[in-house]
Amino acid sequence: MKNVIYRHLKTSTYILDKSGSVNVKNKDPDTEDKVTKGVREIVVKTETDENKVVTKVTIEKPQKAASTTKEEIAPQVKKRLLIDFSASYTERNFITPMRAMTEYLLKQSDLESLPKVLRRSPYESEPPITVHYRKDVEAKAIEVWGSREVLEKELLRRELDRRRYEQDVFTVKRRLRNYRREMSDKRLKQAEELGLKTRSGRVVLTAIGINGCNFLFKLCAWFYTGSHSLFSECIHSLADTVNQLILAYGIHKSVQIADPDHPYGYTNMRYVSSLISGVGIFCVGSGLSFYHGVVGILDPQPLHDFFWAYFVLGGAVVSEGATLMVALSAIRKGAKEANMSLREYVLRSSDPSVNVVLLEDTAAVAGVVVAASCMAVSQYTGNPLFDAVGSILVGTILGGVASFIILSNVGALVGRSIPQEQLDEINSVLERDFMIRAIHDVKGIDIGSNLIRYKAEVDFDGRALTRSYLEKHDLNALLEDIRKIETIDNVEAFLLKHGENIVDMLGGEIDRIELKLRKKFPQIRHCDLEIL
Repeated sequence: MKNVIYRHLKTSTYILDKSGSVNVKNKDPDTEDKVTKGVREIVVKTETDENKVVTKVTIEKPQKAASTTKEEIAPQVKKRLLIDFSASYTERNFITPMRAMTEYLLKQSDLESLPKVLRRSPYESEPPITVHYRKDVEAKAIEVWGSREVLEKELLRRELDRRRYEQDVFTVKRRLRNYRREMSDKRLKQAEELGLKTRSGRVVLTAIGINGCNFLFKLCAWFYTGSHSLFSECIHSLADTVNQLILAYGIHKSVQIADPDHPYGYTNMRYVSSLISGVGIFCVGSGLSFYHGVVGILDPQPLHDFFWAYFVLGGAVVSEGATLMVALSAIRKGAKEANMSLREYVLRSSDPSVNVVLLEDTAAVAGVVVAASCMAVSQYTGNPLFDAVGSILVGTILGGVASFIILSNVGALVGRSIPQEQLDEINSVLERDFMIRAIHDVKGIDIGSNLIRYKAEVDFDGRALTRSYLEKHDLNALLEDIRKIETIDNVEAFLLKHGENIVDMLGGEIDRIELKLRKKFPQIRHCDLEIL
């Protein structure tokens, strides 16, 4: 046993010496302790045979010593913190500058000193947006307002003001809606009273009744006589009846209340129906008359007794003449109201429906005279060609009237200026207002039925507007407000308050001027004043 221990120590020392660690014999005690400690940490196992000869040597470290070393070398692990999903984290939340100013009542200048972060925009093809950390915004808000309680009180006050404002707006909208309903009811009643019950409507309805009767009588006479001229007159009366039905529809439609699709109303429906009437006269009346006259020339037919034809034509002259007098009376009254001559009123087609009736009845009377004359010549000479020529002449008269109706109504639909004298009179009233310095780009458009759309760019007198504003306020109170101004915030609040009031007053002045123009010139339906 003693031999084994000695061999064990000798072998261990030899191994250490070979590895260049330490020479035990020449070292001091401290070094020897270290070596001994290192030796203690090594376990040498040997195996011998029956003759006690070493056959195998195994060197290994003790398991306990290795475990202790690992514990000494391993770092100390900290305890993991678990996330509390029920808690509210705001320190790392982002907030946009607009939300910061809205929710924390900060200004743009307050946010300039805060750290900024660029983040990808939520909108496609947009540049990155600038955001702030919420914790920084909250700290800045408390710094500006003094404390969170003061900030919350201010937020509550503004929220109450906003709700009060929304309630006021809701009340105003409700009253406006009720007012519009009342006005719509009144306009519906006025539309029922207007339309076909007006002077123009009565003239058109009278013409429809008379021309319808004339068509039936002329049709019967044509079947009896076979006259080409009488056929032209029959077609003429049919065309007049259909066209005047179209005019009646246009008059009825023109008084319809304006809607979102047609904000300026349906006034031009009179011109549209008159244009369709002119095209109908040209295509149906003039075309068929020409066709029948040409057929009569190429294939003349023997004449029949024209006694009943003369009787029918005589009745047509009387009836068409009566309608002509009714239309002429309406035209004269309209020209007098518009302060225009009869010729100018007709040429401008100020009342297109009555104008069409007047021209149609004039052509009807002239056509009856021409047809009767040509029939008489044919009967006297026994030659049917004169009757066919009469049909062509009636078609020529209808074509001329239709062309005039088409051209006059096209000019009105495209947009025609009012007479220069009337425009100068409106401009003079506008320029004499104490708030107006000058007017520019003035336009006056005739929109039909003696109605006007007036537009002008207005140069307001700012000094006069300010004086008018000051007259409505106590100057001493304004002086006290000015004396209270000490900071930039006070200046901003003062200017915002009075600036908004001045702008509201400017809108009121525009409404006053438009109302004055409408009272002076009732024919102005739409007045558009633009501030220069």
